[in-house]
Amino acid sequence: MALALGKTVFSGILLAVFILSVAKYLLLPLVSPSSSPTPAWLSLPALLALIIPSVVSGSRRLRNLPPGPLSLPVFGNWLQVGNDLNHRLLASLAGKYGGVFLLRLGARNLVVVSEPKLATEVLHTQGVEFGSRPRNMVFDIFTGGGQDMVFTVYGDHWRKMRRVMTMPFFTNKVVQQYRGMWEEEMDLAVADLGGAGGGEWARPEGVVVRRRLQLMLYNVMYRMMFDTKFESVRDPLFLQATQFNSERSRLAQSFEYNYGDFIPVLRLFLRGYLRRCRDLQTRRLAFFNAHYIQKRREALAVGEKNRQKKLSCAMDHILEAEMNGEISPENVLYIVENINVAAIETTLWSMEWAIAELVNHPKVQSKLRRELEGVLRGAALTEAELPRLPYLQAVVRETLRLHTPIPLLVPHMNLEEAKLGGYDIPKESKVVVNAWWLANNPAWWKDPSEFRPERFLEEERETEAAVAGGKVDFRYLPFGVGRRSCPGIILALPLLALVVGKLVAAFRLLPPPGEGKVDVTEKGGQFSLHLAKHSVVVFQPVNPPKLSSS
Repeated sequence: MALALGKTVFSGILLAVFILSVAKYLLLPLVSPSSSPTPAWLSLPALLALIIPSVVSGSRRLRNLPPGPLSLPVFGNWLQVGNDLNHRLLASLAGKYGGVFLLRLGARNLVVVSEPKLATEVLHTQGVEFGSRPRNMVFDIFTGGGQDMVFTVYGDHWRKMRRVMTMPFFTNKVVQQYRGMWEEEMDLAVADLGGAGGGEWARPEGVVVRRRLQLMLYNVMYRMMFDTKFESVRDPLFLQATQFNSERSRLAQSFEYNYGDFIPVLRLFLRGYLRRCRDLQTRRLAFFNAHYIQKRREALAVGEKNRQKKLSCAMDHILEAEMNGEISPENVLYIVENINVAAIETTLWSMEWAIAELVNHPKVQSKLRRELEGVLRGAALTEAELPRLPYLQAVVRETLRLHTPIPLLVPHMNLEEAKLGGYDIPKESKVVVNAWWLANNPAWWKDPSEFRPERFLEEERETEAAVAGGKVDFRYLPFGVGRRSCPGIILALPLLALVVGKLVAAFRLLPPPGEGKVDVTEKGGQFSLHLAKHSVVVFQPVNPPKLSSS
């Protein structure tokens, strides 16, 4: 066995030296002037120092590792699976290798979990062991190396950030405090889409609904966060904020840079990409700081001077935590970063999916409208009425099941060697739970590819998204569960239900003239699942809508 291991290591080293030598002599001239000295990372000793640990670790057959495809030295399975490690590809591999399998991706180990029982282990039973986050060179740029809450490693910093963010954002008290404001912003959107006053939203050929919902959702979150709002989709600050966040999502969600994480020596070819990320993040954080954070600092200072200090919004609570020494100014910036992406963008994707599915399923839409009319009897839909609308809640659940907003959840990592499903998991492995496959596997769900909200009122009536203290079904985890679950569930579920309910109560949602359906082709990213093409929807008024603000 020792002889065989030695041959494997030796042959792997020879293969890797050959490949990287080709890279040195054929690719280096493309990225480095001929007059430049050979980079230190391409010297033979440096190559061997990089290669040998990878080959040796890849040749250990004595440990009981999870199954997976045969891997090559240095590259692992990268050449077989590519950069685009999306939820559907990983589901297909689970069909071959089982509920937990291992992919070697250059210097990285990726463990993929695709069974409810094993998801329970990662997210709950061994939540501490698998509670950290893997590093990612692009997300390091966008989170300041883990100065945020979502992507930081498990430990004291994460606990502190979670505590600081929970009180002003993620409690029932916050929902009760702001629900009137939510309804006001939604009613403004309904009025615009209904053609109140004419304008750009009154189009018989339909409108790209995302844009108006985006303004509504930004106003909801910015009023909660900064006690301010945007006047219209042409507001210069709205245009800047959405452009910054859109470009951030594009760069961070792309699979294009994966190879630089898999094989660090190849990061040379990503210098331009990483430079764009750094430049964008510098300008983006400066924008948030100058236009929003500093204004709240000034407002607090004036209140302190006049002895009339009042915490008017979430940012005031966060700045108070900074003044008390709990967090740093950098942490404040990265809390704003998390809210702009994790709270706004993911909720917006789900709103788009729900509307698209209702357009394509007119019977579901009609059934929902009948429920709204029967329960509300002409009154406005408010947050307080949501518990009386089970079919509306089923529509939201079905949307989140079929189109899990973060299909692989945010990755986990074990800081030390661990056990999972009887297998040894190497330390610092990236562990992903394929939540989309858990919710769309025909072995566990009846006709999973069908949009059928009735399932949550019939055979799945006990299944709900996991909330604190509630029963957990590990087949259905749109927000994760456990220590690193998304705390935004307490906002996202009522926001989704209110928007969907108000639109269906006011309008028949139709495809554009001459088209039978809207396109629901999906596009996945590192941490996203959204429509590849934003839907054009016709909003045909049912009756003059009753608005809660009137």
